Amino acid sequence: MNYRLGGERTAVQNPLINYVREPRAEYKTSTGRKLSYLLGWEYVRPEDALNWRGGKNGLVFRELFIQQLYKLNPDFMTPELAEEVMRRLERIPPNIEGNFVAWEYLKGLRTVFVPTEKRERNVKLIDAENIENNTFHVTDEFSFSSMGDHEGRPDTIRADVVFLINGLPLLLIETKAAHKIAGIAEALEQLRRYHRDGPELLALAQIYALTHLIHFYYSVTWNTSTRLLFNWKEETRGNFEALVQSFFDKPRVVRLLSDFILFTRQDDELKKVVLRPHQMRAVQKLIERAQDAEKKRGLVWHTQGSGKTYTMILVAQKLIENPVFANPTVILLVDRNELQSQIFNNLEAVGIERVEVADSKRHLQELLASDCRGLIVTMIHKFEGMPGKINRRDNIFVLVDEAHRTTGGKLGNYLMGALPNATYIGFTGTPIDKTTYGGGTFLIFGKDDPPQGYLDKYSIAESIEDGTTVPLHYTLAPNELRVDKETLEKEFLELAEAEGMSDIEQLNKILEKAVTLRNMMKTPERVQQIAKCVADHYRATIEPMGYKAFLVAVDREACALYKTELDKHLPKNYSEVVYSAGHNDDGRLARHHLSEEAEKRIRKAFRQPLELPKILIVTEKLLTGFDAPILYCMYLDKPMRDHVLLQAIARVNRPYEDETGRKKPSGFVLDFVGIFDHLEKALAFDSEDIEGVVQDIELLKTRFKELIEQARKDYLQLVQNKGQDKAVEAVFETFIDEDQRHEFYRFFREVSDIYDILSPDAFLRPYIEEMETLARMFRILREAYEPGISVDRDFSRKTAKLVQEHTTSGAIKSTLEIYEIDSDTLRKIEASRASDTEKVFNLLKSIQRTLRDHLGNELYLVSIGEKAELIAQLFKERQKSTQETLEELKRLIEEINAARKEYRQKNMSAEVFSLFWLLKKTGVKKAEAQANKMKTVFEKHPHWQRSEAHEREVKQKLYSILLRAGFKDTGKVSEMAHHIMRTLKGGVE
Repeated sequence: MNYRLGGERTAVQNPLINYVREPRAEYKTSTGRKLSYLLGWEYVRPEDALNWRGGKNGLVFRELFIQQLYKLNPDFMTPELAEEVMRRLERIPPNIEGNFVAWEYLKGLRTVFVPTEKRERNVKLIDAENIENNTFHVTDEFSFSSMGDHEGRPDTIRADVVFLINGLPLLLIETKAAHKIAGIAEALEQLRRYHRDGPELLALAQIYALTHLIHFYYSVTWNTSTRLLFNWKEETRGNFEALVQSFFDKPRVVRLLSDFILFTRQDDELKKVVLRPHQMRAVQKLIERAQDAEKKRGLVWHTQGSGKTYTMILVAQKLIENPVFANPTVILLVDRNELQSQIFNNLEAVGIERVEVADSKRHLQELLASDCRGLIVTMIHKFEGMPGKINRRDNIFVLVDEAHRTTGGKLGNYLMGALPNATYIGFTGTPIDKTTYGGGTFLIFGKDDPPQGYLDKYSIAESIEDGTTVPLHYTLAPNELRVDKETLEKEFLELAEAEGMSDIEQLNKILEKAVTLRNMMKTPERVQQIAKCVADHYRATIEPMGYKAFLVAVDREACALYKTELDKHLPKNYSEVVYSAGHNDDGRLARHHLSEEAEKRIRKAFRQPLELPKILIVTEKLLTGFDAPILYCMYLDKPMRDHVLLQAIARVNRPYEDETGRKKPSGFVLDFVGIFDHLEKALAFDSEDIEGVVQDIELLKTRFKELIEQARKDYLQLVQNKGQDKAVEAVFETFIDEDQRHEFYRFFREVSDIYDILSPDAFLRPYIEEMETLARMFRILREAYEPGISVDRDFSRKTAKLVQEHTTSGAIKSTLEIYEIDSDTLRKIEASRASDTEKVFNLLKSIQRTLRDHLGNELYLVSIGEKAELIAQLFKERQKSTQETLEELKRLIEEINAARKEYRQKNMSAEVFSLFWLLKKTGVKKAEAQANKMKTVFEKHPHWQRSEAHEREVKQKLYSILLRAGFKDTGKVSEMAHHIMRTLKGGVE
């Protein structure tokens, strides 16, 4: 229930609409670059929009949509075909599959049969080339009533702002007041409700955005995870007007819808993604580079986990579709069979029709020699022995995945010799290492972009700042479990051939020679000790957080050994071994061979929080290309360095949010090798490129100490040496100021996240009581001042457990209670030992719960609830004293009790009595008789809350009753009728 009080509409929603109505906008960046945006969205009032779409059950501006169909498809569109397209869009399934169909229509990939031509024709719904051929409208307070049966409820949703192109509602915006600390979370929850209660609208809409002035986030419909909620910053960060106008630039919006949305199937599940700002930027730069006759190289470094694969796919698509490139050949060069399969599935989804997968050297040679156009997917080793200059065209574009390792040595020479005039674009998830500046990757791809060599760069630090990835922390295992330092350095870290290590196969070859090191790592005693350490650590530290782990072993034999030992300490189904099968494997190794289907099942189950396994034991497989956000911890027992190490630890850097809304604070590596004790040798990159990539967990301990010291000075002293009632009252009084309260919330979330990461480290023992007191302060403030938001999801699991375990010993306890509102409520309040401030919050919470639990049968409570929220707002803004607020809330309790008493006495339905109560409060004479006149109207129109026609009949009858009651001002009558109808619908527009 949302009464929409506060500054949301005036401070956020209305300015947003005004900004997009401007015909053009221009800005200068800090570097002096001029930015220009084409806007001029036409505003449609809510009541006009309602008429244009035929009422609340309609979605599309029908007449406008059909006009645009004629305009964009003039050579074959007829009235019958236009109606057919309209019907198809209205009938698409209200789910992600239907949304995919709608997107295909927007892309022009769907067809209709044209009888006069006796063939199928592609239908154009949006003109992506000539932007002004489209119509652009914006409207607000977009109420939609779903005709579906959602547990019998008359579901109406109301989006704050909706943007329509050619009459189709394609973008939704939810706005929240800037002062709401949880504004974005609330807005996202609204979007989730829209998916549940108005899925027909979400089947058409493709993009949504959430904003509260300070930030502007966007994502795609049918994906409401915060993990895929992206921060729109462009080059106009911090300026709300500029953020809005840059996002709603007409060409950009059309490009966003037509170019930057992808539907993919992963493990048979349809998913939808949208490109992040850095990906869009890179696509634009790469298309420009492809048109540059002088520059034939480019290198894109987008850090691991930031969506590099999708960027490659979109570049390939744009190159093939753009007529400037004259029907080119695009070669997508990958280096893993599993990645090849994943990319190929994605290519089908984006509508690239001409795709060839070169499955052999001979096949690839035939494709190139025959001048094949379109897309060729292949791997670097298939270029071995390729004849030189097999194709000399200059409109060949080679997109190379993981460029730092793919094109080295003779295979790269074969590739470039075969295609001498091609443009080569390299993509990498790791930066250029120091050993290859001036050669290697830099020479092949980066020479046209000195000094660093990147055409586009999205660094590790940027991705952490944006929330694209999470920070990583590490700790070293006890000395007795780590490998011998001298042996590690001699057989691995000091080897010249190991420098700039770019491929796990290269790593394995080096480790095969490191016989002493490998044997040392696999001694029975060491394996047993590490297995026990892993089991204990997982049970105590990782499992309570709800996350999963990798155990990375030095080779396949070590994987098998670890599985045997882990099973002695954990249930057998907690862990699985995943590695490639060898033809000559003995029984011990063959025991863990997996069929393709079995491995697929394990990967899928591992991604699910409630399914087993919880630990995957790996050595090579899944260390690249495997994305499992729930993966938090890596137990590292394989020597690694440089690109291989960065790629491996990036498995744990994916953001994750569980079903309760708790977010993964970071990723964690427990190092049993000692690699992180030699970071300078292990990561041979420029320091600025790997800034923040992984930090010693000891730094978190230092930060935790600093935060506790701050807490003692700023917060804990508030309750020191005070009794329970005075302590709680002091907290309430101190944090009635919203800015101070929100600062405390931010503080507590940081200290809570660190506690979650460190617990149950013995380091925390001296701070347990103070941490528990801070948690209680946080809880009572959230429950009092933000009662509509679940406090539990704000607690990490370990913090929640801490509070539960210290229910009797805490230094501060709240006497916040929720009362059942009845004739005894006020007596209980008077007898309570709570302070007046606590009594205010007790009554507010009690009224709120009464509304939540009884609103269906007691609709008159809506108006009482609105009064309560207004009183609460004035109290929190210090416009009413505690005593004034308490007295007004007591009067509301009396009003509720009086209404309930009268309801029991009257023989009326809930609707009729609620109408009677509202009429009486409005001053209508003979209110009971007038309300009873509506009884037959309600009975005649039982679906009035869902049917537009029935609602009109009810409203007309109500309007006539108010006029006969003596109200002369028709404007006032209309306002009263609207208020009463809204109340009878449970406070929903």
